Amino acid sequence: MKIRKNDTVEVISGKDKGKKGKILEVIPSRNRVRVEGVMLVKKHQKARKEGEVGTIIEKPSTIHISNVAFFDTETSTRTKVSYKMIGDKKVRYSHKLNKEL
Repeated sequence: MKIRKNDTVEVISGKDKGKKGKILEVIPSRNRVRVEGVMLVKKHQKARKEGEVGTIIEKPSTIHISNVAFFDTETSTRTKVSYKMIGDKKVRYSHKLNKEL
């Protein structure tokens, strides 16, 4: 996968189209990512101890990797990411910006 944890991405399709956020988790086996502030779902949480009250919490759900694009914060543009061999090292490379990530 070309997108990693802590990368900033922009949602390019779906109900949260246009939102930007940081990747919290990558699930390569399912081709899904969890993005901060995107695809929020409500979870009902039971009271754990006596006297506590049950609550409803919002947490981000997963979104398919094809629905997000890498977002470069320096230039504020979306770009495709690929790999390139520089010497003996394999590095991530930005197509639009022609630079190493």
